[in-house]
Amino acid sequence: MVLENVFSPSLIKTQLESSDKEEVFEELIELFVAAHPEISREKILAAVKSREDKLSTGIKSGIALPHAQTDAVSGVTGVIGIAHDGIDYDALDGKPVYVIFLLLSNRDACSLHLRALKRLAMLLETPAFFKEILEQKDANSVYATVCKFEEMLAIPQ
Repeated sequence: MVLENVFSPSLIKTQLESSDKEEVFEELIELFVAAHPEISREKILAAVKSREDKLSTGIKSGIALPHAQTDAVSGVTGVIGIAHDGIDYDALDGKPVYVIFLLLSNRDACSLHLRALKRLAMLLETPAFFKEILEQKDANSVYATVCKFEEMLAIPQ
């Protein structure tokens, strides 16, 4: 399973305080840097903003998938944020975003980065996934939900 190794409960925030896209980047990156103080906050923020300037990653109703490649991290890692009141994200559909999956990777992990994006895209096509993520009250439950739905992808239908 890919996503269970990309995300962890310590990098999930279920009560985002941000009200817009710029603030949510800051908030999620602060959570990441708090867990990894040796990593440059500025490098990560610059990489995320640079990618976002190309095209909004508010890609599906209520969901954003900001992602960036930077030498500030090794491998592929991610942060999940949930905003129950919604965030003005400049999403492609113009609607607020409630769940943000931030993916960070270095250039040497391009293949794994693409696999993680593909897995997330597959999960986001499952309406029950978004609904269930929003129902979770703590980071461990959100992580368990991601793992459960990813495992369901592996089961032949």
